[in-house]
Amino acid sequence: MIDGKTCLGVVVARGGSKGLPGKNIADLAGRPLVAWSVAAAKASAYLDRTILSSDDQAIIAAAQNAGCDVPFLRPSALAADDSPVSDALIHALDNLDQEFDYVVLLAATSPLRNAADIDACISACHSGAVSAVSVTETATPPEWICRLDAGRRLVPVIPGDGLCHRRQDYSPAYLPNGAVYVARVDWFRHHMTFYGADTIASIMPAERAIDIDGEFDLMMARFLVGDAATSTEGTPAP
Repeated sequence: MIDGKTCLGVVVARGGSKGLPGKNIADLAGRPLVAWSVAAAKASAYLDRTILSSDDQAIIAAAQNAGCDVPFLRPSALAADDSPVSDALIHALDNLDQEFDYVVLLAATSPLRNAADIDACISACHSGAVSAVSVTETATPPEWICRLDAGRRLVPVIPGDGLCHRRQDYSPAYLPNGAVYVARVDWFRHHMTFYGADTIASIMPAERAIDIDGEFDLMMARFLVGDAATSTEGTPAP
């Protein structure tokens, strides 16, 4: 709770990952990936309740072993590759026996985000915004990003001579990192997104912002937590 406003944390973890099968229960320093998000949520000063939304029994078991509340099974129709996470959150809100002022989305694929990151994003939203998202400063200026035309020529996404300038010539740019999303429940129900004209940023350091999408990301996370025992698991032979 923050200033009398209640906060619901929803750890989302579906079972159908294609890029890294079973990633939400992959081992990271002796704990399944989903358990890291559960631990961070339980340590939050502002979350009143944290639940898991999942369609997968193995993920559910891992989350329950970590102390997470699992009040329902997410319907398979809300756990497909193209299912919007907003639908899963509305399902969660509709299937609880209590109302909340804020909903906080915590993807299991962001294991290194901690309780302070969660609380900072909640506090940012509570400062007067309708929603807040965690972001990380990007080392690559947007002016350097290009697409390739049919002849493989560089076509800057932002027109101009941006490629001709040094990185130091640009002001910092930030990228949503997927670790924490917060919104007022009434606003979220109406807009079904965490992004709007009044969305505010909560800045996180890069070392806690890794998002596990593939084997390389998992290797990096293991490196960052000093998990030498498992850092080479699944690595193809040279």
